[in-house]
Amino acid sequence: MNIFDYYLTEINKVLFDNKDILNLKNIDNLNSTNLEVPPNHVNYDLSSNISLVLSKKNNINPNSLANSIKDLLLKKIVHFEKIEIAGPGFLNIKLSKEGLVNNINMILENKNSYGSKKSNKTFNIEFVSANPTGPMHVGHCRGAIFGDVLSNLLLFNGNNVVKEYYINDYGNQINNFVKSVYLRIREIKFKEKFILNENLYPGDYIKEIANNIIKKNKQIELKSFNESFEELKKLSLEGSMSLIKNDLKQLGITHDNFFSETELVKQKLVSKVVENLKNNNLVVEGFLAPPKGEQSKNWKKVKRLIFKSTNFGDDSDRALQKDDGSWTYFANDVAYHSHKINRKFNNLINILGADHTGYIKRISAAVSALSNEKVKLNCKVCQLVKLYKNGKPFKMSKRAGEFISVQDLLNEVSKDSIRFMMLSRSNDMELDFDFEKVKEKTKDNPVFYVQYAYARINSILRTLKKNLNDKISVNLESFSPNEYEIKILRKIFEWPKVIESAAYKLEPHKIPFYLYELSTLFHSYWSKGNEDNKFKFIEKGQVKRVESLAFIYLIATVIKNGLNILGVSLPEKM
Repeated sequence: MNIFDYYLTEINKVLFDNKDILNLKNIDNLNSTNLEVPPNHVNYDLSSNISLVLSKKNNINPNSLANSIKDLLLKKIVHFEKIEIAGPGFLNIKLSKEGLVNNINMILENKNSYGSKKSNKTFNIEFVSANPTGPMHVGHCRGAIFGDVLSNLLLFNGNNVVKEYYINDYGNQINNFVKSVYLRIREIKFKEKFILNENLYPGDYIKEIANNIIKKNKQIELKSFNESFEELKKLSLEGSMSLIKNDLKQLGITHDNFFSETELVKQKLVSKVVENLKNNNLVVEGFLAPPKGEQSKNWKKVKRLIFKSTNFGDDSDRALQKDDGSWTYFANDVAYHSHKINRKFNNLINILGADHTGYIKRISAAVSALSNEKVKLNCKVCQLVKLYKNGKPFKMSKRAGEFISVQDLLNEVSKDSIRFMMLSRSNDMELDFDFEKVKEKTKDNPVFYVQYAYARINSILRTLKKNLNDKISVNLESFSPNEYEIKILRKIFEWPKVIESAAYKLEPHKIPFYLYELSTLFHSYWSKGNEDNKFKFIEKGQVKRVESLAFIYLIATVIKNGLNILGVSLPEKM
């Protein structure tokens, strides 16, 4: 349930039914009207721009219209106790005691689903998709968590979601990776010296993969690299994907589907998609201009197949073939997205690293062309993470070679801290990750502060011999919330708005921000009870007021739903 949606519908109905009384000639479209959370300094429950919007459409003085609407709403909507006109026609609305009690009991009756909205859309969310040439590094970590939490958020909001990993297991980088494993096996079995060059992978994990292959395939023959390639590629990729899946598992992430680029090539999906685009006059044979900054004398002019991506908003048309006639990485990616569209996903989301920003326009153009502009592709770029310790940039062991692995990160801090803090800023901003801060047991550590609120509530319930699954309701006659409870209640009412906005804008970072604010209100209320006896929750092992117990349940409900979306644990003791 969402009180903002519910009361906006009620308001619109009253206005429509009484349009003649209000002298409203133009009321057919109310989409631009809203009901929002009032600013903190405004002591009201709801705020609407409806008078302002309708006065412009109907050429009526906004304050005059606001007064007429105010009188009508107070008469027609029983849950509205008081309405204030603010500024140029805004309405600030205070709910009656009956309205508050009704909404509290509705939330308590539907605790597990509170905040969700049955959107019922179908999403394919592709994230991580790290090259399968070794374990995950910190650069992958933020996008992995962002994609997983976004998936959880959309699932909570009633959508169908498939979490997908695209395995880039085709091309020169894979050849170099397999060559590295091959040479490590030769080194282990035949004592041949591993000679490193710029194309090979140096990390200790290559030795780990090589040792595992030897252990599990004692009869393996390595007559030559070329003869052994296909079998060794299969075994090497199994080894590297095992490392990646283990890293993901430790971060609390599982994918529904893994899609192989090699299989895409084997099934000749690229040729089929290119032919389809040709038939629609979207692929032509021609010449591309040299890339910006490229010296013309160094540019080889080769006739090739070109996708007309400028037809769909891209900056330039894109090559589908390399100089030697083989398919480009982009061509394979076009085929992969065609496969997604054919699987009947009407919303595609790609989570990309900071170095892929320039790739967005071309792949978006391809999806528009392939779907006749019916399928929407959203690309979310996760910016870099900078690690700090004691206020200084932190360098770890780089056990994996030239990068800091996720395993290194997990050795320093918990999964919960990583997941929560990776969402502590919007994905399009660089993130500073301070190891000392996430280990503190203070208000400055948001993940601790939120989990501590949940643990503290469970401590209260243990004292009262109660359980969060217990049924509870508030009685209208005895309902008399204090100022702290009103603030908490308004924050609780805001939760569906946060979910709605985070899901619509694909911005899951809104959830940890909100949970921190809610937890701060709870901790302040708790501290006030230690200062002033009238605000205490418990006295002589008994709850003093049923309202206090209800508010505790409400807070715990929202924190539980929020941390479940974030994939962060819910400690009952700390």
